[in-house]
Amino acid sequence: MYFTDRGIEELERRRGDEEVTFAWLAEQLQAFTDTHPEFETAVERLATWLARLDDPED
Repeated sequence: MYFTDRGIEELERRRGDEEVTFAWLAEQLQAFTDTHPEFETAVERLATWLARLDDPED
């Protein structure tokens, strides 16, 4: 188990039944990056990965 798995598991446990839009998610990622600029690269990579999930070239 990776350390990040705990956070992902907590997210699923606490909010797993909720439905959100990608617009809401983008706002939360921007707010997180504003508060924690040291994670900008990781957030950028996650956002890009999510945006391109359907792209067969990626």
